[in-house]
Amino acid sequence: VQLQASGGGLVQAGGSLRLSCAASGRTFNNNGMGWFRQAPGKEREFVASISWNGHYTRYAESVEGRFTISRGYAGNTMYLQMNNLKPEDTAVYYCAAARGAGVSSITLSFNNWGQGTQVTVSS
Repeated sequence: VQLQASGGGLVQAGGSLRLSCAASGRTFNNNGMGWFRQAPGKEREFVASISWNGHYTRYAESVEGRFTISRGYAGNTMYLQMNNLKPEDTAVYYCAAARGAGVSSITLSFNNWGQGTQVTVSS
């Protein structure tokens, strides 16, 4: 099972990016999924989570109102639309699938992790 995040890049402050997460080897129709990020010298932190059916979402306070998490109908894709990006959003972004079906902001709730994608926001 592999999760692959993509869509990162360099953008100016105020700009937008859309991250994608694709699963191979299996689908995650029954699992919650989430996005985390890690900036240099900092611990990995929660960004957003979505339930198995997409009906419930949860966001970190720092991204609420600017980021939107969603998932594809097939259960093997997930997205993070990031608007009004700020320099403090600069980090490596990781997608992950949870053990359970609901939303979670806890790293230990997630047991499948993808390789990250770099997001750099210039001021």
